[in-house]
Amino acid sequence: MSHAVKSPQSWGGYVKKYFFLLLGAWLYAYGLEMFLVPNDIIDGGVVGIALMMNELTGIDFAILFALINLPFIILGWRNIGWRFAVSTIVSVIAMSVFSEWYHNPDAVTRDAFLSTIFGGVVAGLGCGLIIRNGGSLDGTEIVAIIMNRRISFSVGEIVLGFNLVILGSAGLLWGWDKAMYSLIAYSVIARMIDIVVKGFDDNYAVFIISHKYDEVTKALVEMGSGVTLLHGAGGYMGDVREVIYCVVNRLELESLKANVRSVDPNAFLTINSVREMVGGRIKRD
Repeated sequence: MSHAVKSPQSWGGYVKKYFFLLLGAWLYAYGLEMFLVPNDIIDGGVVGIALMMNELTGIDFAILFALINLPFIILGWRNIGWRFAVSTIVSVIAMSVFSEWYHNPDAVTRDAFLSTIFGGVVAGLGCGLIIRNGGSLDGTEIVAIIMNRRISFSVGEIVLGFNLVILGSAGLLWGWDKAMYSLIAYSVIARMIDIVVKGFDDNYAVFIISHKYDEVTKALVEMGSGVTLLHGAGGYMGDVREVIYCVVNRLELESLKANVRSVDPNAFLTINSVREMVGGRIKRD
């Protein structure tokens, strides 16, 4: 049996993926060790647990971080897939190495508020790059994904519950002011992850049902929107109708609604936030 040879493009994709995983681990370690940790500010998840255990036991943070993540990685391998597990292993090992490299009592700044904001931005950027490229630094997310299949709470709600306990516990070690700074840092990191994973642009998928679909389509094309017509039928009367589908960004949304209303005030629109778009862009002639 002959074996297919991977194309250079496939290898290029792997190189790009692991480059960004390593870059993400480096950024996260820098934000953590040069801003947050010297000021007794922590992130949630396994990082927070490892930092608190380091404070209590004196065992090196990098070792604790890798060891605590190990059972979660095994769970991820079994329940999510080997690609996710391999990407996570690379990210966790790289993060541990970079953290040990940067581990230093000196900080970029000793101002707690500045450290919280800038450390959160840098660490969130790094974590976002890792998630965008199929990995993870936080084993609690893996547990949350598995628990979500068995209980009614969402993944986000489960992760938030874990982190409230972890960040609350930080108050017992470093004081409640540091716990509150940690909560702010966690929020900044979460927001940066959203920006990296989803992008700055908010996109919306719009479905439009109108008896004047030809005129509505023309108006949308004139404003530069890519438009697709879907053939549909009414569920009650069975009458054939065209459904107009297009994707616009947040700046174009209000203009789209105004153009549709100017053509057909009775048009029915549904607007849904688009989390991600994959593939070629729709041409706008």
